[in-house]
Amino acid sequence: MAEISDSGGGKKKGGKVRAKKMSTKIDFTPMVDLGFLLITFFMLTTTLLKPQTMKITMPEKDQIQDSTKIKESTAMTVILSERNRIYYYFGITDPQVEITNYDATKGIRKVLKEKNKRNIDQIDALRAKVAKKQITQEQYKEEVGKINADRNSLMVLVKADDKATYKNLIDMLDELKINDVGKYAIVDITDAEKELLAAAEANAQ
Repeated sequence: MAEISDSGGGKKKGGKVRAKKMSTKIDFTPMVDLGFLLITFFMLTTTLLKPQTMKITMPEKDQIQDSTKIKESTAMTVILSERNRIYYYFGITDPQVEITNYDATKGIRKVLKEKNKRNIDQIDALRAKVAKKQITQEQYKEEVGKINADRNSLMVLVKADDKATYKNLIDMLDELKINDVGKYAIVDITDAEKELLAAAEANAQ
């Protein structure tokens, strides 16, 4: 509250009447209560930062009827491991394991781009049509679905050993998205593949 104190004055001096000098003093004590009220209000009404997670929609077990049959020539297995290492091989029988990483120019992105070039070129052509408004977004999604459903499209099996991190998995999913890989599955690593990784690691050294 503002208080006004009288500093005197009003006495005659030399036949003149002096005006009273008024001084003000502001009491900030009520502002403390107001401050606490504002803090309480914002704490109760502000939405706290939520953890950023990536939603992955997985099919229900009772919805899976038959395993998807894929051509061996279009199958690619990617195994994630420690130190950002990626082991990969093509086909199913007699695999030749290669080692790479997440490098944007020489890593797994380059491998996926070369292997999925057919689909990438077709999808890029569709994007150009969307930009020119020759087709709609709905038509674009429908055509992309047909491209990915083709039996000649690349099918990537993503696996991870016990030393891989969640970040490795998210980075791999990003690489699949960047390279327009529409068919992929996250599955468990087998004991035989663990032996392949050990052999590939020994050969690399």
